[in-house]
Amino acid sequence: MKIAVVGTGYVGLVTGTCFAETGNQVTCVDIDAQKVARLQNGEIPIYEPGLDVLFDRNIAEDRLKFTTNLSEGIDGAEVIFLALPTPPGEDGSADLKYILGVADDLGYILKQYAVIVDKSTVPVGTAEKVREAIARNATVDFDVVSNPEFLREGVAVEDFMKPDRVVVGTTSESAKKVMEKLYAPLVRQGNPVIFMDERSAEMTKYAANSFLAMKITFMNEIANLCEKVGANVDDIRKGIGTDTRIGKRFLFAGIGYGGSCFPKDVQALAKTSEDYGYDFRTLKSVMAVNDDQKKKLLPILREYFGGELRGKTIAVWGLAFKPYTDDIREAPALENIRVLLDEGAKVTAYDPEAMENVKRVLPEVTYCHTAYAALDDADALMIFTEWPQFRTPDFVKMGKLLKDKVVFDGRNLYELDQMRDHGFTYYSIGREALNVNELA
Repeated sequence: MKIAVVGTGYVGLVTGTCFAETGNQVTCVDIDAQKVARLQNGEIPIYEPGLDVLFDRNIAEDRLKFTTNLSEGIDGAEVIFLALPTPPGEDGSADLKYILGVADDLGYILKQYAVIVDKSTVPVGTAEKVREAIARNATVDFDVVSNPEFLREGVAVEDFMKPDRVVVGTTSESAKKVMEKLYAPLVRQGNPVIFMDERSAEMTKYAANSFLAMKITFMNEIANLCEKVGANVDDIRKGIGTDTRIGKRFLFAGIGYGGSCFPKDVQALAKTSEDYGYDFRTLKSVMAVNDDQKKKLLPILREYFGGELRGKTIAVWGLAFKPYTDDIREAPALENIRVLLDEGAKVTAYDPEAMENVKRVLPEVTYCHTAYAALDDADALMIFTEWPQFRTPDFVKMGKLLKDKVVFDGRNLYELDQMRDHGFTYYSIGREALNVNELA
């Protein structure tokens, strides 16, 4: 099939590359000429494990192309994906100007029947707005479909090529046949393609992300309570995670969720609820708790240093909102670093992938070439991202580099006995605070 993907952000680039991998002819369109030039030269502007292999192969085999020209990009396409940004407005609603702008342009340039697919995360009713925008100027038939993505950054290629399910919102039999044909190679093992109406598909995406955000937030509140009653959140996670009704995933306590999806989608669903006169109290609580959770370690850090951070050097491990990505959108690390800098601390930081992105927004930070270099003569270490290489460090080396053997761990990477044996003062989430000075 011939496919066009409008937008070469995270979702668009993964979508286009993976569909090319299944034998389709894919043209990706973007208005950013510099980005398109990089893509045409074989450069991937995002970090996503495994994407580079598929990207290089499909460019070499002439199945994946890039252009800034929308008319050229959609010429002859049977399916046109809209993978455009929907940033939150000041009121929390998703901004549809990019999607509707392209939809308006499509009305003028469509030359044959095509299925227009909303791949972006969009509010309920967007498919109707896209349909109206195209129809104002279209002279050929077309269908608009909602096909939300469920990709996890860090494993997006695997998620796309082996999806748990594919959700398609359409009431058109013609569009249904096209989408069945398109996704057939990806669901050969029997995972379902679930067809529903457009509004239900749009709501499904928000419901999924909001539920996962709620699950994370609930566990963080349990962790906060554990600290007060003397329980251990890790044991509780194991105790409830083996209940098949609950499941093991998204139960790890920490300093809150971030990224490009959960914060935006929870906010957008709450705004949709408000627009329709429904008070979605659970989502309001999720957002409030997560905002507080992101900075949970700061009061503990201040107390440890007697209320004064000025002049202290704080080492930071992890800048991306999660491991296996360079995405720093809504990353807890950035919010904490800004507070540290505002209070007069110096910050030395290391992240395997995200440092270049953070440099553009926080040039005051000292960025280090290794995790250990960030520790050199630092007063404390704060951990914000659970990269695997942080899980089994050389604790003896850490202790020698740090001025004070104290770690503030926002991702619960280490066992309490492990830190006690190495003589560290150790603060984590939902577990006993280990202060070796008090134990001595």
